[in-house]
Order: sequence, then C-alpha cells, then structure tokens
Amino acid sequence: MEDAQVGWIAAIIIGGFAGWFASMFMKSDTGIFMNIILGIIGASVASFLFSLVGVSFGGWLGYLFAGFVGACILIWGVRAVRS
Repeated sequence: MEDAQVGWIAAIIIGGFAGWFASMFMKSDTGIFMNIILGIIGASVASFLFSLVGVSFGGWLGYLFAGFVGACILIWGVRAVRS
C-alpha cells in the first residue's frame, strides 16, 4: 500500500471503517481494535491479490475498498479454519 499515499493515521481510521463494514457484512462479533487490524491487514492482503490480476487502487476510497474486501477474506479464512 505504499503507492496509495495514505498515512499511518489515515490508514488506522480507514482500516477501522473497512473492518467495521466487513464485520457488519460478514456478521462477525469483533471489537473496534480487531476491526482496525482486520481493515489494515485486509487492505494489504487485498492489494496483493488484486495486483496479481493487474488491478490497483489508489487513494482513500481504494484503500477503503481493498480493506473491506481483504477483511472479508480474513474473516472468511478464520471461520474456515475454526470449523
């Protein structure tokens, strides 16, 4: 996400929103701290996966979308491992 030009504070805020949206969408019971972690790590995971197929996002909206998609992937992965 280096090329997204999103600073650390913005990444935490946007990651929190992305994780929160994903938590609501996937109906998981995570707290605010876990939402932030899911959003930030999810954005990194989704950016990597999207770059494999040649898609790149930039800016705050791109980071939010990538964070949402990545957080959904992470929630799904945790659920798959647990069951």
